[in-house]
Amino acid sequence: MGVEFWLVRLFITACATALCYKLAPFGLRGLPAASVGFLLALVILLAELRLRQAGTGGLLGGALGAVWGMFSALIVTLIISRTSESEPTKSFLEYAVLFAFVYLGLMLGSERGGELKAGSRAEITAEQSLASEPMKLLDTSVLIDGRIADVCEAHFLDGVLGVPQFVLHELQLVADSADSLKRQRGRRGLEVLQRMQKMPNVDVRILEQEPSQADDVDHKLVELARRLGAKIVTNDFNLNKVATVQGLAVLNVNQLANALKPVVLPGEPMRVLILREGKEPNQGVAYLDDGTMVVVDGGRRLINKSVDIQVTSVHQTTAGKMIFGRLEDRQESPTVAPRQSAAAAGAGRGDVIGSTRGPIFPDPDID
Repeated sequence: MGVEFWLVRLFITACATALCYKLAPFGLRGLPAASVGFLLALVILLAELRLRQAGTGGLLGGALGAVWGMFSALIVTLIISRTSESEPTKSFLEYAVLFAFVYLGLMLGSERGGELKAGSRAEITAEQSLASEPMKLLDTSVLIDGRIADVCEAHFLDGVLGVPQFVLHELQLVADSADSLKRQRGRRGLEVLQRMQKMPNVDVRILEQEPSQADDVDHKLVELARRLGAKIVTNDFNLNKVATVQGLAVLNVNQLANALKPVVLPGEPMRVLILREGKEPNQGVAYLDDGTMVVVDGGRRLINKSVDIQVTSVHQTTAGKMIFGRLEDRQESPTVAPRQSAAAAGAGRGDVIGSTRGPIFPDPDID
């Protein structure tokens, strides 16, 4: 409270004291009258301090309580006025009842009004928390992977995304690693986090809570998710299993990517680019745009070439789907045609040699 506060209150106290000293209420004169004015100003200031601390609900409840107190005091006063007591006693009782009921109404009304306001606010907050989605905790692996930003940008993931402080610390350690590859991955994770913080549809919060019982980052994340009732967003296979066993909801970006891969049926045609050799002889390996591996039988000799294949089977593994295919029949024709043309060319050259050899070496039987 500033100096102005005390100056205004001292001025009000002086005015009340001087007014009572001048008017001499209740037949009091001099110092007793001034004391009544001082006490009146003190009561007003104490009531102001009490009302200043009350909220809007408390003020409304206090006003209603004061009105109720005056109405109740009026009824009691009517009863007192019909008694056979002396007038000074009646006046004392009437004023005492008025002040007592107004005070009780003001205090009880302000208290109950504050409780009603707090209760309604708590109910609204509870309804909002029930209606809102639970918080999602981001793991280090999902930030380094980077696809979570694309998922959020496509509005498939919104709400509150929490990044615990220990996850951010681990990401910083990776970014400061002496290994250049790890350093690049850590910096990419920090860039992905900054990119997500700028998205308007997500609320990225840095959480300061750090469970003290666990030392490993995965265990801390599981414990924090259990404490907050949050979901875990990760790409870590082991963390996914541990959290699922403990009954926590897990959002795995790898599972989402596998679920969004196009369905391929045996017999469907496909055009792929052979990039490298396969494990088995005469196999070539290609990749689809979503990273699905395609093993092409007979594609080893067509590396760095785009070929048309026919899907023979699709296998689901822990790492994802694997597609097996074979070259279409028309892909085999270019390898057979050159041999036929070479034979035809050889036959042509023999004919030419044979035709030229005749005039050079004429038949001796010819005259």
